[in-house]
Amino acid sequence: MRGHDGSGRGPAARGLVAIAALVASVLVLSATDSTALPGSARHELRGMWIASVANIDWPSRQGLPAAQQRQEYVSLLDRAKLLNINAVFVQIRPTADAFYPSKLEPWSRYLTGRQGGDPGYDPLAFLVSEAHKRDLEFHAWFNPYRVSLHDDPSELVPTHPARLHPDWLISYGGQLYYDPGVPAARVFVERVILDTTRRYDIDGVHFDDYFYPYPVAGEQFPDERTYQTYGASRFPDKGDWRRDNVNQLISDLSQRIHQVKPWVAFGVSPFGVWRDRRTDPTGSDTTAGVHDYDDLYADTRTWIRHRWVDYIAPQLYWPIGFTVADYAKLLPWWVNEVAGSGVALYIGQAASRIGSSSPAGWDNPREMPNHIALDRSTPGIGGDIFFNATALLDNRLGFADRLRTDLYQWPALVPARATLPGHPPPRPAPIGAQEPTAQGPTLRWIGFPTTASYGVYRDDRLIATIRADGPLASFTDRAADQGRHTYAVTASDREHHESPPSGIEGSR
Repeated sequence: MRGHDGSGRGPAARGLVAIAALVASVLVLSATDSTALPGSARHELRGMWIASVANIDWPSRQGLPAAQQRQEYVSLLDRAKLLNINAVFVQIRPTADAFYPSKLEPWSRYLTGRQGGDPGYDPLAFLVSEAHKRDLEFHAWFNPYRVSLHDDPSELVPTHPARLHPDWLISYGGQLYYDPGVPAARVFVERVILDTTRRYDIDGVHFDDYFYPYPVAGEQFPDERTYQTYGASRFPDKGDWRRDNVNQLISDLSQRIHQVKPWVAFGVSPFGVWRDRRTDPTGSDTTAGVHDYDDLYADTRTWIRHRWVDYIAPQLYWPIGFTVADYAKLLPWWVNEVAGSGVALYIGQAASRIGSSSPAGWDNPREMPNHIALDRSTPGIGGDIFFNATALLDNRLGFADRLRTDLYQWPALVPARATLPGHPPPRPAPIGAQEPTAQGPTLRWIGFPTTASYGVYRDDRLIATIRADGPLASFTDRAADQGRHTYAVTASDREHHESPPSGIEGSR
């Protein structure tokens, strides 16, 4: 039994549960227990990226009043919940800055319009709390090395670590980066992420595709001096040294995140092509101009084989049949990469490209639904994440409507991740039979300390998920039609291991 922050199970809560369990033991329950899951619950991650850099998604612009920032975020979550999204990936460190009070880095300019400007509240605490109220997984999305979208260090606040340590800094392609080859810079990035992980009740630490920056035509990444200082004696090939720098970041963070909070998932969403067959016979059947391995120095294969990541979410942002990078060919390639590793595979989907005429295919309303259908027919895929929130919720070509009424018509449970610990909690203990009310049947039950959330089933279908908040829980089925229904409730731990159901017979 854990009493960590995030489980919501301190000594006082454990005492309440003990009392509730004692009460439950003497209640006469009008309930039936079954030994198998009661129906057709779909276990798949349904994620949405919420980007803050350049105010892509949230906040909608710099300098909004705190109340408006909060309202915008709540609106995003409520609209996502209507689509039965079950996880959000929120960018809380876009450019070596912070969406939370930090002793290590300045407040983000994307909040107040001024780097270092205090927004007057703790955004990250609010972001996590509101997500959990809606039983949404919250993954804190960090950009590890990007410092700014400009290349002038004097525009950073005087106390910025990049100004205090100019030897960490590299200018490339009109932007500033921490040099991944400087050990002190890498250690600092790890310190920032671990500090945030300790202090906030997040469910995941998330990186996207930015490690070494994407190549800029005619410009070499200027790290020769760093290579001569730290790598040349050990790595005759600079590329191998760069990959080792990123590998150290990934492996160190994996170990230390799980030491701090074993239930927190660590995952990466890389560019969709590791290498292609022109470069490596084990690569994908693609002709993309950029590779994770050779250009971003992100060796995803090594991360998967060593289980340094709990999940991988390649950005497969191309249509089915696209010659350069065919979605239908990349999908089985990534399935094969994770096979037998225990690392979960989610697919990054480009909602932002829906309706575009380039490349051909994105202007077809059936393109993205076909991606979801292909994923579901391919064993080994655990779900999808959509970039970005604004594009998804804009209902381009009617895709959000298609999710709401068809593809995601019913809720889904986030699948348990094989790389994380945990086990199913005890089944919930129903309190009496369901109670008919004007709003619909109301179910009541008692949970246990290791329970993080509940799944509510009507007849043979999952109809709701609820975040656990103390030992007592209830649910009113406002959508039930007239007639007799069988209800069941399951409990899941923080790592999404689901209990057997407790059933409650009743009718409206």
